[in-house]
Amino acid sequence: MSEQNFIAKVWISNFNAVKVMILNRKNLKFEIDFDFILIAVTTSLKDYRICYLINKCLNFNFVRADDLELDNMLKGEPALFSFFNYSWETTETDFYFIGNKGSEGYLVPEMREADYFMLIKNYIDESDLETIISALNKIPEVVAAVKIEPKKIKSRENLLF
Repeated sequence: MSEQNFIAKVWISNFNAVKVMILNRKNLKFEIDFDFILIAVTTSLKDYRICYLINKCLNFNFVRADDLELDNMLKGEPALFSFFNYSWETTETDFYFIGNKGSEGYLVPEMREADYFMLIKNYIDESDLETIISALNKIPEVVAAVKIEPKKIKSRENLLF
């Protein structure tokens, strides 16, 4: 067998192997589970002041934590957002109060009218949730507190931490 015939056969067999590999390729779909509840809060109060009123009204104990950092690909510096947390130890429910306006823009840019977000992780009873939303709306300085469906937000990945 000549060298050219041998090279041609190897090339054809490699081509067929590549073709088979392409035909047998499986696409994996990765879907992030947004298993938290999100409440948008609109108010003109500073973060520490609204947390004080929430603590007083709901008998919570929000405590300031280190700012939430998000990588900002455009400017190279991380965007910082005010961040408070509180836990119900009996039900292991975690509450986070996060500022929507940060050092480099918005946490959720498509919801600029929301000043803060209350994010609730782990289990919460539906009646407890309604009580929380109702109590937030009864605070005179709160313009609105509304439950938001996380899957409908474009920049929902910003809420994963």
